Amino acid sequence: MNEQDMRPSSPPIGSPGGTGSGRDDNIVSLMRDLANQGSHLAEQQLALFKAEVRESATSVKAAVGAMAGAAVVGIAGLGVLLMGLAYLLADAIDHLGLATLIVGLVTLVAAYILYKGAAAKLRASELAPERSQHSLERTPAALRGDLTSEHKL
Repeated sequence: MNEQDMRPSSPPIGSPGGTGSGRDDNIVSLMRDLANQGSHLAEQQLALFKAEVRESATSVKAAVGAMAGAAVVGIAGLGVLLMGLAYLLADAIDHLGLATLIVGLVTLVAAYILYKGAAAKLRASELAPERSQHSLERTPAALRGDLTSEHKL
């Protein structure tokens, strides 16, 4: 036998006991870390989404409450002011029908102004989770390792 036949042959790369097993362990470890970080990122995105939806819902509740308040004030105004002021104005101008009409119109204008203010608050509230959307748009760049790029919305 010659000298080459006497040497033990080394196992192929990637097989147990071979020189590539450490490399395979590193790849498996990196894949495991990537999967863990991906699930952690997904959990954080979901938490951010939930927080934004809660925040938007709170502002919508406030706007709806303001609208309800405007409606209550409008109805109360129609009831009380129409009765009281119409009789006072009727005594001043000696015409009950015209006095009732004037007081009713002024009260409805006040209710309309309150309603428009509440509607503006409702339009100003953001229902779309913009921060989550922005973060999701940046995720592919972060996965490529580009942590400094900012995409314009």
